[in-house]
Amino acid sequence: MYLQFDGNGALYAQLARALKRAILEAQLKAGTALPATRVLAAELGLSRNTVLTAYEMLCAEHLAVTRIGSGTFVSASMVSRDRLPIKATVPAQTRYAARLRRLPALTLRRVVPRLRYDLHYGEPLVDPPLITAWRRELARAASAGEWGYPPSAGLRVLRLAISEYLARRRGLVCQADDVVVVSGTQQAIALLARVLLDEGAVVAIEDPGYELASRALQAHGARLLPVKVDAAGLRVEELPRGNRVRMVLVSPSHQFPSGAVMSLARRMSLLDYAAQRGCWVIEDDYDGEFRYDGVAIPALRSLDVRERVIYVGSFSKVLFPGLRLGYVVCPSGLRADLIAAKLNDDLGCGSIEQAALAELMQSGAFDRHLRHAAAELRRRRTALLEGLREHCSRHLVVNDSHAGMHMVGWLPDWTSRQVEALAAHAAGHGLGLHPIGPHYRRQPAPQGLLLGYAALSAKQLRAATALLGQCLDEIADRTA
Repeated sequence: MYLQFDGNGALYAQLARALKRAILEAQLKAGTALPATRVLAAELGLSRNTVLTAYEMLCAEHLAVTRIGSGTFVSASMVSRDRLPIKATVPAQTRYAARLRRLPALTLRRVVPRLRYDLHYGEPLVDPPLITAWRRELARAASAGEWGYPPSAGLRVLRLAISEYLARRRGLVCQADDVVVVSGTQQAIALLARVLLDEGAVVAIEDPGYELASRALQAHGARLLPVKVDAAGLRVEELPRGNRVRMVLVSPSHQFPSGAVMSLARRMSLLDYAAQRGCWVIEDDYDGEFRYDGVAIPALRSLDVRERVIYVGSFSKVLFPGLRLGYVVCPSGLRADLIAAKLNDDLGCGSIEQAALAELMQSGAFDRHLRHAAAELRRRRTALLEGLREHCSRHLVVNDSHAGMHMVGWLPDWTSRQVEALAAHAAGHGLGLHPIGPHYRRQPAPQGLLLGYAALSAKQLRAATALLGQCLDEIADRTA
């Protein structure tokens, strides 16, 4: 007979549990004779004493009875325990679960091996020297023997390194105590929602915008208010004039997905809006580190003198996504609440990874990687722009914000159906394309492509743009 052992504890106990499960799930019916101990022992490769002990345990629980001269049988009292129909689902048990079920299904992207060239916008640049340096620091941190629970706010050495980095690279002056280490932007948004929002609170979000952040807010019960984005960033003048907005979520240094950089006038207007109405501004600075026109854009938080901006940063783009570490710079009045929420969520981020990252930053290897990454991204961006001008200019209008790791190629005369056909046609030729339309909440959306350039070499980008030009021509001719 087939029995599945759970691998926990002595063999006789595992066998008893496997038989018990078979009885309770009505695989063995009431009154059924269990196999003779010698037979079952031979069949399962166990000793007879192991089977005898398991049978004795079943009898002790009145799940089986022994009849002298006849053997061991499933207890007749199990007749009422026949298997019931198993429901595939149960009703949502909480409002949170119900909201999650109403959200569209979402699968995190995985690399598609069959595509020769994938212009995905979320892949960072990872180079061999970085991998070597990370392995070295990770091994060093592991050998240091810091095996206990880390502080919920994060290791102080890492928080200090982050505060120094932000002052040096982002123009944001803060103290180590202002920094709370989290496991990425997604956790940061979820924790801030718990600390700042009640169910039903209104949150203004960018349209188009980052879907995962919106999902975290919706799951919490926030009411989302999409606000249009143009070439100068969020249209602050379209925010409601009353006091009903509790939070504004923005990515001002390189708006996702449009690539817009928020103008200084808009930044000052947003800060005034938040101060006057007592609402919070969450600044998602997911890849603001990378600029290519020589003009550094300071973080919005660096302009905030009234402590209404909460800055969220991540190492997913500047290092790699598998390192689930990010940080929040929050006003001192919110610090205790945020740390308590973090403690309640997961106690704290892994201390070994935190220690390794702190040493990577303090040793100078992190800054060396940033300089190398910026130079290499500049080369790849140039190759992409040159290829688009040469092969795709008949169809694509490029929106280059001189920042980040992706740009937008607009298709002003195309329909959504044409863009869908283009993506499918290109995939058949080994080219991964990603339309911008699904990132818009208000439809019909303008049509275009998100063109990421961090994961492909300059040579690959030249080949990819030539293939893109071919696909554009073929779909345009086919649908003309």
